[in-house]
Amino acid sequence: MSQLLNIDTPSFLPSAAGRLSNLQENSKERVLIVDTSVVVREDFCSVLLPQLECFHADSFNEALTQLKAHEFAVVITGITLPGLSGIELLRKVVEGFPDTAVIVVSDVDRPQRALDAIRIGAFDYLIKPCGPGVLELTVERALERRRLLMNAKKHQYDLQEQNLELIRRKEQLERLQAQIIQNEKMASLGKLSAGVAHELNNPVGYVNANLDILGQFVGNLTRLTGFYDNIEIPPEAAAEAQVIKEQIGYPGLIDEISEIIGDCRDGSERIRDIVQNLRTFSRLDEAEYKEIDIHEGIDATLRLLSRYFTSGNILLVRKYGDLPRTRAFAGQLNQVWMNLLVNAAQAIGTQRGEVTITTNVDPDFIVVEIGDNGCGIAVQHINHIFDPFYTTKPVGEGTGLGLSISFSIVERHGGSISVDTQMTQGTRFTVRLPRRFEPATFPTDTSIECFDEK
Repeated sequence: MSQLLNIDTPSFLPSAAGRLSNLQENSKERVLIVDTSVVVREDFCSVLLPQLECFHADSFNEALTQLKAHEFAVVITGITLPGLSGIELLRKVVEGFPDTAVIVVSDVDRPQRALDAIRIGAFDYLIKPCGPGVLELTVERALERRRLLMNAKKHQYDLQEQNLELIRRKEQLERLQAQIIQNEKMASLGKLSAGVAHELNNPVGYVNANLDILGQFVGNLTRLTGFYDNIEIPPEAAAEAQVIKEQIGYPGLIDEISEIIGDCRDGSERIRDIVQNLRTFSRLDEAEYKEIDIHEGIDATLRLLSRYFTSGNILLVRKYGDLPRTRAFAGQLNQVWMNLLVNAAQAIGTQRGEVTITTNVDPDFIVVEIGDNGCGIAVQHINHIFDPFYTTKPVGEGTGLGLSISFSIVERHGGSISVDTQMTQGTRFTVRLPRRFEPATFPTDTSIECFDEK
């Protein structure tokens, strides 16, 4: 509170014009003078010109109209106005225009009224008639305080922006770290898979070839034993042969041998199929960007996940559309299908449920939807499921990389991945891939799996 007494301009006060000129180097700030007296408004305006741009108002309503039309640095208002008072105008400015300083000028010299105005939010309370030096100094201080507050807000905003940028960079760094870890894992698994596939192919080839020969040999022996069964032999030899047949279970022996050979052949073929599916899934021999069949990749992934979908409690429903072949990195897309299918199966758990795979195409995108009717994802987790290292699994059971890496793979393919979920009702992930995708720089490492239910 600068003044509660009638004071003329003190001789020791420096020139307000010079001070205001220093404050207004680049542009004039606006001051709204509100008073019923034209003389008062013009006197105040003459003191503040030419350093400040002055506007006049003679009532609460006119002042409010001016405030809505222009941005003012300072409002100088009297107490007595037509309609609502200057105190009500003060309340309105404090409420609706917090960056505007208000100086109340009154001819009532009551400390309590001045204190009330200050408490409401006035910058200062002056008593009429106030000298030009007092008005200039008060306006200068109001402008200085306003600039300090505006600079503080700007600095706070800048700090918030810097914090947000740091958070964004931290997330990018975490995602980059996750990708580096995953790329190393993909490279290691690729080498391991190549070695395993090579080492399995050779012995499986031997087994298959030997089983074919063994089947031929057993067939030849069966013909020979059948011949001996149908010829006459001495009674003593026949009796001895009958004893041996009973000891070895001869009547069913030939059939059992044929069944054993058939089972071995089926087992070796399954091993061969697993190796082939492994190669199809990871594309160890086709890691480059090439034309692929989306359905082929999904089916190969499902065969590798047979332990989830052949248990009897999960019904797998395929609703395949007529998809065109597209160009992509098959191994990395297969990793996406792997993560989404494992999450869907684990969301159902040991309960009975259904996993649905739906594919279709529109003019620009191939759309793959993988849904389940499992437990769903809680609201507090839904905004974080694609964050690196975020998982809802117990400690030690999930890395939080599965969906994050899937998101990155789809994004680098020029597509998008979204989720629709409802607690206890299920979850549906939708992957949209462009029908025509040309990579710029794209990693060629592939991976087999990154199981991580969110």
